[in-house]
Amino acid sequence: MGVAIRTAGDGDRELIVRLLDEAFQDDPVSGWVFPGEQYRRATHHRLMAAFTDIVLAEGRVDVTEDGSACALWLSVPADDGGHGAERADGEGADGEGADGEGARDDGPAQLRRAVDPENERVELIGRLTAGIHPAGRDHEYLWMIGVVPGRQGEGLGTALIGSALDRCDREGRAAYLEASSARSRLLYERLGFEAAGEPLLLPDGPHMWPMWREPRPGGTSL
Repeated sequence: MGVAIRTAGDGDRELIVRLLDEAFQDDPVSGWVFPGEQYRRATHHRLMAAFTDIVLAEGRVDVTEDGSACALWLSVPADDGGHGAERADGEGADGEGADGEGARDDGPAQLRRAVDPENERVELIGRLTAGIHPAGRDHEYLWMIGVVPGRQGEGLGTALIGSALDRCDREGRAAYLEASSARSRLLYERLGFEAAGEPLLLPDGPHMWPMWREPRPGGTSL
């Protein structure tokens, strides 16, 4: 049986936030940003809400009809200089403020203040991932994909990604992501993604693997 997928709207916000919060509680990168189970359960949802709001406004959220899985995508133009992901993460490039007296109030700092002001890792994760984001070519950026814990391993994530990659193939667009675990990296490799540079090692934390996929005329072959 196929997996029914639709595009989420504003009315799905709470569903998406709750889904992502549940799906990423045990993710290595989420565990690094929010160390400690109690702390993570109390705070992590704020970051997922910020991400959801940005992608609902600027990108596309695909969700399964039963609400058990979702994928957040952003279109990044070639002339974005790799900062499409940075801006969409609520982040911006470093620079001088309009007053000329210091670095402007950029997105990573804004995100940190909105989500968890005392947690410097909320800001740092955005700066580090923006720093490795490819530039110079149009592509679709898979920001996040989550499946609720009770439904993982059923192929829902593969179906969600495959649906979007089919669109990429039809339109001749590349795709990019950062894998947050060795397990997910293997899945993405099976879908045609390849390493896009050296892994990012978070300070005192896990690796993230930047991955790029060229469009395939024949599709994903799922």
